[in-house]
Amino acid sequence: MLANLRAHRRAFDGLAAAACVLMLGYAYFVQFHLGLEPCPLCIFQRVAVAALALAFVLAALSPDAWRGLRRVAALLVVLAAGAGTGVAARHLYIQSLPPDKVPVCGATLDYMMDVFPVSEVVRKVLTGSGECAKIEWTFLGLSMPGWVMICVLLLGVLGVLVNWPARRRS
Repeated sequence: MLANLRAHRRAFDGLAAAACVLMLGYAYFVQFHLGLEPCPLCIFQRVAVAALALAFVLAALSPDAWRGLRRVAALLVVLAAGAGTGVAARHLYIQSLPPDKVPVCGATLDYMMDVFPVSEVVRKVLTGSGECAKIEWTFLGLSMPGWVMICVLLLGVLGVLVNWPARRRS
């Protein structure tokens, strides 16, 4: 199967980018149509999924002969998928805490961006807060960050396997 995916690398990358766009589209549908407001960790997961989509677009546009660009695209896929997986894992951890161990709710992301430097905002968001612990959506027993983690991890692993150029045979 992997050899078949490698043979159709550009099609895979295009479909993977489309999958990321569909994930983002569903997140916005849930936000604006169903009225579920995203917490700061949800926003960071969206940023990671968008970065993953861009990495797949770069991979899809890179010619087979440009091995260096394909490696760069594969590394970008690893970085974006790793970031998305890490944030989703942190979100799942916060959701798994007993109610008395959940951190208190903090300021909104908009307010923090206005008041704090970006590095402090990232630190505060990744520590999570009470609104990140609420589970308002599930599918087959998993909350949204669980599904994000599965999808991003799967796309990341396949993206690297498909896009990392094989060694040249002498």
